[in-house]
Amino acid sequence: MWLLAALGTTVCFGINNTIFKWGTTKGLSKVSIQFFFYVVAFAVILSYSIVQDKLHFSLAAGLFGVIAGILNANGNIQMSKAFEKGPAGITSTLIAMNAIIPVLASGLVFPEPIAPLHWVGVILMISSAVIVQYQPSRSNAIEYRVWIFRILLALLSIGSVGFVMKLATTANVSYTDLLVSFYGGGLGYLAIFMMKEQVRKAEMKVGSLVGLLSVVGFGCYLFALQSGPASVIFPVISLNCLVVMGLSLLLFHERLKSYQLVGVLVAVCGLVLTKI
Repeated sequence: MWLLAALGTTVCFGINNTIFKWGTTKGLSKVSIQFFFYVVAFAVILSYSIVQDKLHFSLAAGLFGVIAGILNANGNIQMSKAFEKGPAGITSTLIAMNAIIPVLASGLVFPEPIAPLHWVGVILMISSAVIVQYQPSRSNAIEYRVWIFRILLALLSIGSVGFVMKLATTANVSYTDLLVSFYGGGLGYLAIFMMKEQVRKAEMKVGSLVGLLSVVGFGCYLFALQSGPASVIFPVISLNCLVVMGLSLLLFHERLKSYQLVGVLVAVCGLVLTKI
């Protein structure tokens, strides 16, 4: 079940990242979309927690949730800015390399026995990101340095979220308590920037859709982390870049080169090996 949960997160995150790219092509505000995303997600998870009597605030839930929420909000904004400078499929694949951060950090803090064949699968999935992003003839349309800078900021922020989430699951923090703090912390962070933004209906609608998908995605994320090995789960979730790549081919007509197709096949092989 933990693998299905991780794959559910992969699909939700992939769709959301594609929506962020679509928003940039329509000139929508990155901050406004993120803000309404957090408003809806916070309202949904808070309402659910109260109705189900599952809201039991703790210091650990507040600390881990707020830190992860702020990191995730910042990472998504940086990713949206990177989408302005480069193709969605390549950008999301590079940012997916953030799986290395929680895998290495979790391996140091929470040693987990992994079979050699599983390690091969993990290496293949991470290697696929390198293969897919390689561009022998870089387009002049891409402001390369700014693009890479935004990608690195997004990679570090989003990668750190995974490790903080793993820490939270070891502190006996419930899903609902953590997610309430997660979305509440991100909402407070984004509210600071919203004072300079002009609210538009389009951004409210897009942000609401992203928020609903995010609740489902992070719910699956936390379930997977509590049930399966982090060193496998993080690379699986990083495959959301393949979802973005596929949708980009359909929506933005981005071309998939032969070596990028090889990268997709390598990623699928890696996923299979982690379950043998």
